[in-house]
Amino acid sequence: MPKLVKPRVLSDAALALIAARFKVLSEVLRLKILIQLEAGEKNVTELMRATGASQANVSRQLQTLSEAGIVARRKAGQKAYYRICDPSVFDLCGHVCGSLQKHFEAQARMARSLAH
Repeated sequence: MPKLVKPRVLSDAALALIAARFKVLSEVLRLKILIQLEAGEKNVTELMRATGASQANVSRQLQTLSEAGIVARRKAGQKAYYRICDPSVFDLCGHVCGSLQKHFEAQARMARSLAH
């Protein structure tokens, strides 16, 4: 018999904060930016080249990530460099990727079994 797990008790305010964090991570360009920053800090021009996005779009997404406390900004002369300041975001992405991989593998096994 499976072990019963007691449900978490979270306030509506706490759930709203969790939902807001997932919302920040629900934009493809933001994820592309985070992947680029995982290798080290970069400026907007470097992120534009790496993602193929416009300066305005990259800057807007960086602002969102910064307001969420995921990236930080460092000014150096005329340029600003961005870096990851909350590396736990990659733990979350790793869990999601692992879950998706298991899901797709199960679908592939089911498809193979139906084909035989």
